[in-house]
Amino acid sequence: MSAGPSAAGSPAGALRHVLSHLVTPLLMCIGMGLAYLGAFHAPEPHDLRVDVVGSGPSAQVLAQTLQDQGDGALDVRTVADRATATEHLRTQGSYGAYIPGRTPELLVASASSDTSATVVEKVFTQVAAGQGAPLKVTDTAPTADGDPTGQGIFFLLVAVSIGSYASVAVIGGAGAVLGLRVRAALALGASLVVSVIGAVFAGPLFGLVDHGLPGLWGMAWLYSAGILLIGVGLHTFLKRWTTLGVMVLFVMLNFTSSGGIFRPELQPGFFGALHSFWNGAGFVEGVRSHVYFGGHALGGNLLVLALWFVAGLAMTGLAGLAERKRRTAGAPVAGSPALPEADAPAEEEEEMEEAVGV
Repeated sequence: MSAGPSAAGSPAGALRHVLSHLVTPLLMCIGMGLAYLGAFHAPEPHDLRVDVVGSGPSAQVLAQTLQDQGDGALDVRTVADRATATEHLRTQGSYGAYIPGRTPELLVASASSDTSATVVEKVFTQVAAGQGAPLKVTDTAPTADGDPTGQGIFFLLVAVSIGSYASVAVIGGAGAVLGLRVRAALALGASLVVSVIGAVFAGPLFGLVDHGLPGLWGMAWLYSAGILLIGVGLHTFLKRWTTLGVMVLFVMLNFTSSGGIFRPELQPGFFGALHSFWNGAGFVEGVRSHVYFGGHALGGNLLVLALWFVAGLAMTGLAGLAERKRRTAGAPVAGSPALPEADAPAEEEEEMEEAVGV
């Protein structure tokens, strides 16, 4: 044992240690700012699909006028009758349907997106005012009483996500000495607990949904398990950078593209593109479909969640191969003394610091 003070124990060494660890939160700050402000700071509609109900010349003229004046904000079409317009709302083929007349009426489906419904209502309130008539608004798919804004599912996504990626940090730090199979089993167990907590939040505690709770729990488990397995696998390669990696994947890019606050039609194209295959969007849209829209397009959203789960299994498999290769490469030659693992405690301490940082 050396009698002199170690470099890490000197003031200069301690300062370097702190500065190196400050890189992670500063990168988080930059990433969160770019992601959240880029996605949410100035929502503007583009190609927002709406219907005008009617087949006569007046309906055609109104639809064309709105299309031209919108300058790309709206995608307006005419439909023959109220039943067709209602079906488009049910299948999320449109986000509003205007029925002109002496008492104009607007059909919306706030469960699809309250913010999109608000934008559509603002547009057609002005149209009705131009015709000198008050606008009647009918919500064909209202949200549950416990979720009046329709954004409760998004905040449920946030809670389940944080429980999942924080568990990754703990399993990676405190469980660093455990075998990968044990860590993977812990990940699956943690995802089960996180999903049960999410279901309690959604059902008995806050009433975010008034039916379909078992299906919501199943999607929450699949979503959480995918995050945990991917995170546990990434930890083998990223080590202390795992926390930043999972935050990029499952916070910065995930929350912003989920459609829980603004749908893709109100966001820049990058986040709209992510919405089609990212796991947060699969969860939010899957729950909406299951609870409010009779399961329409549910299969596609379940497929997204399942593919992320499979990606987690593949990542843990790659991590297992890498760890086995490292063990083989580090095995001592017969007759030579084994090398001491002097850096293991320090590495474990750094991992625990990352876990606390979450």
